Amino acid sequence: MSDGSDSLCRPLRTDLTRITEAVAAADADAFVAVGDGFDADRRYLTRVPGSDRASAVVVAPSENAGGRAVYCVPSALREQADRQFIAAARAGDDTGFHDSVSREVRAERDGSHMGERAAAAVRDLLGDADEERSLLVPASIPHDAAVYLERAGNELASTDAVATARSLKTDAEIDRLRRVQRAAVAGVARAETVLAESTADDADAAARERPNRRPALRWDGSPLTAERLRRAVNVTLAAEGVGDAGDTAVAVGGSANGRSHSRTDQIRPGETVVVSLSPRGPDGYRGDVTRTFVVDGDGGWERRASVAVEAAREAALAAIEAGVPVATVDGEAAAELAAYGFDPNPGPDESGATRETVRGVGLRRHEAPSNGTNLRPDHVVAVEAGVRDPTAGRVRLGDLVVVTDDGYELLAEHPLGIAPEPR
Repeated sequence: MSDGSDSLCRPLRTDLTRITEAVAAADADAFVAVGDGFDADRRYLTRVPGSDRASAVVVAPSENAGGRAVYCVPSALREQADRQFIAAARAGDDTGFHDSVSREVRAERDGSHMGERAAAAVRDLLGDADEERSLLVPASIPHDAAVYLERAGNELASTDAVATARSLKTDAEIDRLRRVQRAAVAGVARAETVLAESTADDADAAARERPNRRPALRWDGSPLTAERLRRAVNVTLAAEGVGDAGDTAVAVGGSANGRSHSRTDQIRPGETVVVSLSPRGPDGYRGDVTRTFVVDGDGGWERRASVAVEAAREAALAAIEAGVPVATVDGEAAAELAAYGFDPNPGPDESGATRETVRGVGLRRHEAPSNGTNLRPDHVVAVEAGVRDPTAGRVRLGDLVVVTDDGYELLAEHPLGIAPEPR
């Protein structure tokens, strides 16, 4: 496992024997995935970011050991595919591939459908056969690609082999996740600093018209809105070398359906401000961090909620251990919130706990493991606890951890306090 030094960022490699073993275990003949550059499974299998055009991966076991893999790409991606799919997977002595699965790139210009090209690669790898071949495919395979494969005499069976393989992170993947999580924490620190530096607008006309409404906040000479705070965070993320991925959320106040103020509404003292970030690093891996702040709070509901959520977070983290079901970690957090008087299963318009506590994070912000599975070393999961009240607000705290042999490791840390301080 990495010690966290940026200088130790290792090259990304995918062990395709995880796929060949799944094929053999299912008594199938090969595995096929078809997807574009936004498909996380295809990106994991090839390490090529790709484009909006489809490509296909075919993997088949060999009779002795290892296997063979063919990557079918648009001709424009040939050079990148050769570099990422083949050269990066070479063994240190260049005599073969690190996982003993030989790799080949095919880039044709004939404009045929990628499903048809995948079917041709299957035929070339397995040879012509009178009997129907059995292929494992991800559940997300495009329908038209599946039709081409079936018409070519293949029987398809859905598999979660790639999702399972993706859930177990290598040291190189944990390097990437740690780096992007540090950037996410820097973004939260920027949000906290902006809120800490904000002051009440004594000239707020809306507040004067409603005696029970506190003056709005101003920062750097202008009104502070959820949108302005979001943009300040995204500037920091960009400076840290990551993209916001459209997943920087600033939620103000507490409607039960999760809807924040309009982006143009000003933030006011005493309101809960939930800052949730899931940036994407250059290699596609995601961070995940959530903090809640209240400027000049009155120490009422939000303080009680903050104490409860911190306790639930700690209970969830304490339960993380290899072999423990994800549902058990969720249950520990829910029990802690219930002990503080928060309903763990509220209705849509009722006060209580929010969302699931544990979910996997990697090339997507929601991936395996999830409820129904047990935690294993090298799983990377977001651990989040939260409560809501339709009128009082919302409090959420979330962090990214890697499961280890003896517990867990936070990939980056940020203080939990609800009162913002300059960072």
